[in-house]
Amino acid sequence: MMRPDEFSPRIVVGITGASGVIYGIRALELLAQLGVETHLVLTRAARATLAQETSWTAADARERASVTHSEHDLGAAIASGSFPADGMLVAPCSVKTLSAIANSFDDNLLVRAADVTLKERRPLVLMVRETPLHPGHIRLMAHASEAGAVLMPPVPAFYTQPSSIDEMVTHTVARALDALSLPHPHASRWSGERSAPSATDRRSVRA
Repeated sequence: MMRPDEFSPRIVVGITGASGVIYGIRALELLAQLGVETHLVLTRAARATLAQETSWTAADARERASVTHSEHDLGAAIASGSFPADGMLVAPCSVKTLSAIANSFDDNLLVRAADVTLKERRPLVLMVRETPLHPGHIRLMAHASEAGAVLMPPVPAFYTQPSSIDEMVTHTVARALDALSLPHPHASRWSGERSAPSATDRRSVRA
């Protein structure tokens, strides 16, 4: 278990059962590199998705966090606004969890911690993983946004010309950390428009 310096930033990380658990795992890794203390809530559905999508175990995920809390422990420190934290990231965020957060339905620790984050006016980033979206999904996103959450579906960027899924995941998570005011030094940044393609290049693209 990693224990950063007691004066380091502190971020709560929630991982739900939506597809894309790698985003949450990568967030824990990047935050550790920044020396950030992380408090992890890994739901039962997330553990099932972890086994389905990766070769990692729940223990592997916990090892990447500073502290791990049970989703059923509503008496945990992160359930109280008096517990100092610098924000929260839910990666990925299922529609079920989005709905609970948008409606303050605090039936587990992850949702309660998110509700605390909003009421204390701390940044809450939700990497909602769902597509296509129907009007009900969009309304839930609007409600969460109105409460103060940052809605950040994990949409990959291509201007960095990624050569692997790993690079795409890392860039997306790094952008989520930007929203928490925790920029990662190894994140790819747009540095200006590249030179315009030549006439030959344009003909090649049309072909």
